[in-house]
Amino acid sequence: MWPRGASLTIAAMNTQTSSSSALPSGQGSTSVLPRIAVLATGGTIAGAAADATNTSGYQAGVVGVDQLLDAVPALSTVARIAPEQIASVDSKDMAMALWTTLAQRINTLLASDDIDGVVVTHGTDTLEETAYLLHLTIKSDKPVVLTAAMRPASALSADGPLNLLNAVTVAAHSRSHGQGVLVAFNNRIHSARDVVKTSTYAVDAFQSPEIGALGWVQDGRVEFQRGVVRAHTLATEFVIGPNWPLVEIVVSYAGVSRSTVDALVAGGVRGIVVAGTGNGSIHASMQQALADAASQGVAVVRSSRVGSGHVMRNGAAPDDALGFISAGSLNPYKSRVLLMLALAAGGTGPVALQKVFDTY
Repeated sequence: MWPRGASLTIAAMNTQTSSSSALPSGQGSTSVLPRIAVLATGGTIAGAAADATNTSGYQAGVVGVDQLLDAVPALSTVARIAPEQIASVDSKDMAMALWTTLAQRINTLLASDDIDGVVVTHGTDTLEETAYLLHLTIKSDKPVVLTAAMRPASALSADGPLNLLNAVTVAAHSRSHGQGVLVAFNNRIHSARDVVKTSTYAVDAFQSPEIGALGWVQDGRVEFQRGVVRAHTLATEFVIGPNWPLVEIVVSYAGVSRSTVDALVAGGVRGIVVAGTGNGSIHASMQQALADAASQGVAVVRSSRVGSGHVMRNGAAPDDALGFISAGSLNPYKSRVLLMLALAAGGTGPVALQKVFDTY
């Protein structure tokens, strides 16, 4: 049972109706609405607390997909919804097996003529990683849109219902085709490659540093202000599979030792991403350990812990001499996703792997 305050939130959403602008571009009143699959995985958007004023002490993933959809009756004016409950997890506990299940299910759905697009509801903690993984492994130009919430479904002013409506609106829109995987959050549309979580609490928690959002969605209107440039989806060599190479992340900081790197190498790691300082610079002790790891065939990628900008090849370490790879503008977490996929696809050696990072 949700708290009394939560019922007010849901009731308020039930009274909303969409304006005529809510129909996807090119659709009139007599058109057949697109069929959008909504795949729920849990997260804060499906969270509930005992008190409607509590936005941090809640249990994630306890609200089912049918309840999420019932809170947004305006969805019926935008698309025909095909709901599925894929998982009910807090996204901090996202695992590779669930990534595999999710990607394979999306590919199966999009291969059907009956499905025009997919929306995934997800927790915010690892949304950027899941979105980028799907961006690289979905084999369709049909829209795939992830969304989430910073406040649980039981909260006053819950942001999930509007984010869900906007995500379905984006997935149903003709301009979303061929853009790769998108994230619709707080009225903005982001590319999966660019978007990152930047706040622990704000409803405007997702941004695309340096580059900015692709566009926006509001009151049923969708506008893209730029397109996606780098290769994705159908233009990648990556295929989702059950086997994931072991890739870990280490951080460089004042006084760091080499012990973590040595332990990972001893444990059989195939790749290491380092969240370096500044332009991917690495403390001398850790850099030597990473150089030793690279000499043993471990792929080493230099990223940055800064949060924006890009890591220049040979800009803060002798990459050519040490066999390191530059992550470019990818943060450490997305770098790990790309490195795992590249290694699984048979990528070996710093030259070949650098080409992968320069491409995607």
